[in-house]
Amino acid sequence: MIAIALVTAVTASWAFAARLDNYAYDFLFNRYPVTGAAHSVIVGIDQETLRTMGGQRQMRSILATALERVSMGEPRAVGIDLILADAGDPVEDARLERAMKGTHNLVLSSELDLRGGWEDPLPRFRSTAAALGHIHAEDLPLDGVSRMLPIEKKAQRQRRWALSVEVFRLARGGQPILESPDDIEVGGVRIPAPGASPDRPMRIRFLRSPIPTIPVAKLMSDPSAVLGLKDKAVFIGVTELTAARDRLTSPYGEAVPGVEIHAHAFETMAQQNFLTPVSNGVALATCILIALAAGFTFALRSGWAAYAIGVVLLLAAHSLPALFFKNGIVFPYSLTLSAAWLSVVSAATFQYFATRRELRQSESDRARYQQAIHFVTHEMRTPLTAIQGSSEMMGRYNLTEDKRKQMAQMIHSESKRLARMIQTFLDVERLSDGQMDIKRELFASREVIESCVERVQPLAERKQIQVFVDTLSDDGIVGDRELMEYAVYNLLTNAVKYSPGETEVHIGSGRDGEHLRVSVRDQGIGMDARELRNIFKKFYRTKRAEASGEAGTGIGLSIVEQIVIHHGGRMEVSSTPGKGSTFTIVVPGSTMAVPARVPASTR
Repeated sequence: MIAIALVTAVTASWAFAARLDNYAYDFLFNRYPVTGAAHSVIVGIDQETLRTMGGQRQMRSILATALERVSMGEPRAVGIDLILADAGDPVEDARLERAMKGTHNLVLSSELDLRGGWEDPLPRFRSTAAALGHIHAEDLPLDGVSRMLPIEKKAQRQRRWALSVEVFRLARGGQPILESPDDIEVGGVRIPAPGASPDRPMRIRFLRSPIPTIPVAKLMSDPSAVLGLKDKAVFIGVTELTAARDRLTSPYGEAVPGVEIHAHAFETMAQQNFLTPVSNGVALATCILIALAAGFTFALRSGWAAYAIGVVLLLAAHSLPALFFKNGIVFPYSLTLSAAWLSVVSAATFQYFATRRELRQSESDRARYQQAIHFVTHEMRTPLTAIQGSSEMMGRYNLTEDKRKQMAQMIHSESKRLARMIQTFLDVERLSDGQMDIKRELFASREVIESCVERVQPLAERKQIQVFVDTLSDDGIVGDRELMEYAVYNLLTNAVKYSPGETEVHIGSGRDGEHLRVSVRDQGIGMDARELRNIFKKFYRTKRAEASGEAGTGIGLSIVEQIVIHHGGRMEVSSTPGKGSTFTIVVPGSTMAVPARVPASTR
């Protein structure tokens, strides 16, 4: 159950729980925010700038003005989050080109078009830039929340690094980007962006405090505003959400324009606040440990102690992603959650049903013990009564020597019978529990049948029932003579007890292939089909037993069946209401020569 729970948890988490993991990720983002001084500034084209500087139709003039002012602040690098692929007014384009040429470490934007190619800036603008960077955010986020940045994009055998990566590279000295399967190195900073994942995604560590933003209109009205740009990375773009094409939501739940996302990605690299996703191997190993802990808890403990430890495991599973997150590792919340809950619930459920099974077994054992006591008291009542009566007569009356010897012989005989009965009962109980192997000796079936007939004659004579011995086989039986004698005698005594007076009981044996059949037939009231189905169940009493008035425990036939089964045989019963019943023991027979039985007087 633990293994099934673990497989189910891992499969469900990796296949269906991305949204839950995102919600948990955003919660942890808010729980453990990043603070610190920003290394970048956003020069925004906001609503006031658009209103005072001619609106979107004057976008290139606004951009040229922004670059002219920004250059005066001596920033380390400048990134423009605008696509300049189409020709505009010649005068505006010329002015913008001059402003670009005067900007140090300029990075222009590029994006993929609908045909799968690159939409780059006009050649006149492109020639002024130190680099091109793509401006794509995470592809189709499930809930519109931007959490990751694709470090690279490839199309038509051309690769573009992200705008923020190029700005960071130039701000760090402009050295080439070094790649490895697990990360990239930019200006001596290793960025965890595995090459095995498409586009090398990097998780953006958004700053909790807003990145400083200076509207272009303020640069125009306040010349001193450019002083805040010195040695900073500057990102220029539209910050008015109604005018921005690319606007998403941060994990803090705030709507942000695309240029701000690029700035936060830059800050992630500049402050080296990277979030690394946990490897699948570590995640799986952690879940296995949780599952094993749950399994061992409920295997070695029970009751409140097991459930208390189970609660601790659940709390630990809920806290584990937060612990990882504090150390810069993103652990899928749904994985630990499902692994812990399914494992704990499965282990607790298994323990519950295992305990119930043990309880049922204990109750069954107790019931069997009570049945055994009932059987002992019933079967031993007759010899005990005889012993008690004989001893009482010997003590109370002055008997003749012959009568006294007769009484002593009876006590001796009945005590031996009682001892054999006790031993037989114990042997049958051990057989039922599988604690005893039956004897494997060869004995004559004829001797067993004749002995049982002789013992049952006094009971039959009291009811004037004649016991006839039909044809007897000379085959032997390999097994336990005393147990088989008990089974035959039980069938004979039942036939006599449950038959009306002045009727007949027949017993005989014969060979049927490799099997020996011992049949006992009476002329009683018979049984119907429902009774035949239940005849060998413990404590089941038939109508013939109730009609005869004979006391019985209803377990004799169940013991007979156990004995026959342990001899490799089976019981067969045929009965017709009003005409009688036939019980047949079918066991493997043997044609081997049976050794002579030692007389009881010499044993």
